[in-house]
Amino acid sequence: MKSTFLALYISVLSFLPSGVSAGGPAPDQLIDKLSGDVLEILQTNESLRAGETTQVVGLVEQVVLPHFNFRRMTMLAVGRDWRDASPEQQKRLMDAFYNMLVRTYSNALTQYRDQTVEVRPLRASPSDKIVKVQTEIRQPGGQPVTVDYVLEQRADGWKIFDIVVTGVSLVTNYRGTFSQQIRLGGIDGLIRSLEAKGQEFTPRPGQS
Repeated sequence: MKSTFLALYISVLSFLPSGVSAGGPAPDQLIDKLSGDVLEILQTNESLRAGETTQVVGLVEQVVLPHFNFRRMTMLAVGRDWRDASPEQQKRLMDAFYNMLVRTYSNALTQYRDQTVEVRPLRASPSDKIVKVQTEIRQPGGQPVTVDYVLEQRADGWKIFDIVVTGVSLVTNYRGTFSQQIRLGGIDGLIRSLEAKGQEFTPRPGQS
């Protein structure tokens, strides 16, 4: 499971700030170009390779997560219970989900070990507003991992709202867990659980 999250994270890093618009490059072309740039950063930046907490979290927050549609992602993960949440609860859910993913992917990044990303040709019409970008993560000494990204085109560019790792949807997987937590403790119980998970990031020895 750890290697799957690592592979997922490395591929997510392909989404650097780009100002993608309707007239920009196709999503697969964009990922193919930017993934090489980001992997080079990971290979040459000693602080990132050493897993320094501040730089790792900063990279995730500034480079990766701006390319997610967190409202849609959280709404899909919570499912039908989303509409029963108050506006304040919805905001807390999004914030807690965001923080949990920051910690998850920060942990994954500290485990980077020379993975490579192959982006497959995009199968979509130029007029499509929702597309799936398929990638394959190759790991030294391990089996390739397939990671698909589901994106929607918005006014400010393409945004990820689901990730499918070896056929398993991230939001669908979370939906089952979230639904169980809501049944046990309500919306507030889920919020507390997500907020607790967001604090589970443990820095390596010697890091600030």
